[in-house]
Amino acid sequence: MTRGPGGALTTPPPRDVTALLLAWREGDSSALDRLMPLVYAELRRLAHRHMRGQAPGHPLQTTALVHEAYLRLIGSSQVGWQNRAHFFAVSAQLMRRVLVDAVRARQAQKRGGGALLVSLGETDPSQPARPDLLALDEALDALASFDGRKARVVELRYFGGLTVEETAEVLKVSVATVERDWHMAKLWLSKTLRGPV
Repeated sequence: MTRGPGGALTTPPPRDVTALLLAWREGDSSALDRLMPLVYAELRRLAHRHMRGQAPGHPLQTTALVHEAYLRLIGSSQVGWQNRAHFFAVSAQLMRRVLVDAVRARQAQKRGGGALLVSLGETDPSQPARPDLLALDEALDALASFDGRKARVVELRYFGGLTVEETAEVLKVSVATVERDWHMAKLWLSKTLRGPV
């Protein structure tokens, strides 16, 4: 996002982001420096959404999550970037890994502490009975073992914050397929995690 006329926040055109991603893929290291200001606000919004359900006192904050994902993105220069949606899909995957790694590290320091609660629904984040991040991560891995596309839909929609249309674009399937996969994945995860997701 950038400041437009009158100081309002505007989202950069997807073609600008895509052009920079393609330049970065082709070896233009300065393209990443030009890309990050365009996508930083969106990455921060995505990170804030994930940190909303964080256990009190957890050392990882929104800015730290964005910066850690950025550091991992720098190491992803060999990714065959396609477009803006693909970039945010990869970013979502990296944020998932950062969050899971942070929870595991905290639990290693203090057994059983620091579980990050998450919700896949469009409900109030203060509702109880949400699965913790590690349980969701394990459940997604299990789902991926027999239906990788449904697991990817959850990852893109929940961790990536992508719309149904953007998810369909990344996965190269129809919007109806994404909606069906999203619904079925949430049902399966709810049953597996023994509670609403």
